[in-house]
Amino acid sequence: MRRLPPLSALRAFEAAARRLSFRLAAEELAVTPTAVSHQVRQLEAHLGQPLFVRGVRSVSLTAAGARLFPVLMDGLDAFERAVASLRVESGRRVVTLSTTMAFAARRLAGRVEAFRAANPDLDLRLLATDDPVDLRAGEADAAVRYGLGPWPGLVSEPLVDDRFAPVCSPRLGLAEPGGLAAQTLIHAEWRHPGADAPTWRLWARQAGRTDLDVEAGPRFTDDSHAIQAAAAGHGVVLTSLTLVAEELAAGLLVQPFGPVLAGRRFELVYPPAARDGQAVSALRRWLAEVMA
Repeated sequence: MRRLPPLSALRAFEAAARRLSFRLAAEELAVTPTAVSHQVRQLEAHLGQPLFVRGVRSVSLTAAGARLFPVLMDGLDAFERAVASLRVESGRRVVTLSTTMAFAARRLAGRVEAFRAANPDLDLRLLATDDPVDLRAGEADAAVRYGLGPWPGLVSEPLVDDRFAPVCSPRLGLAEPGGLAAQTLIHAEWRHPGADAPTWRLWARQAGRTDLDVEAGPRFTDDSHAIQAAAAGHGVVLTSLTLVAEELAAGLLVQPFGPVLAGRRFELVYPPAARDGQAVSALRRWLAEVMA
């Protein structure tokens, strides 16, 4: 029976040793720096000696850490290759794409048959979550992420720069900003608060509208629910034009006027070793069609 430390502790040490930073390791593993520090101390306790020299703003490897790191990195790389080869050898392969819940629901769920038609030997699995998954650990083959990046240890390819504008049902007959004062403002709560967050307050400021109660109106924590409320004619939502592209094209929703606010970027990200693999190549082609 092998007497090994917990795999989570070994992964935390390998990431921290490779990046020489607990913070960057935490970003890569989608945990907190405190969690990385705890895992490393657990490993040091198991080994009975320190693996890092901890400075005020940096860390460096001790002699023991420098001895362990290359062996562990090679082992994890070999483990990753073995798992990847078994996936291929098992026959039908499941390709997992992680993405935000709203992007999965509004842009991808209705296009899965197109992926299947183009890739009959692959089964697509959509992992919808607003929390980043650990791609290096194999939790997904790739991910569509929303934000400013960069994504440490991952290759990123831009998909689309997001934009926000007022959107409503054509049944409201809204044609110019002056009509907004008589409408219900629907709010989709922004997950990344800040001065540049695309809120009704920011929109009114850029539009020069002082006649709007920008705090009034129903609030939704899920973008899809806010969009559904607008499509049902319950008011006007300030929302991502990327998420409502299909409804706008079909005439189910309209963007009656601007200004248009800048959002962030949707990007396809994946581990460097997967760049030319079948999974990422298939996802890249499919997403290009989806975003066309």
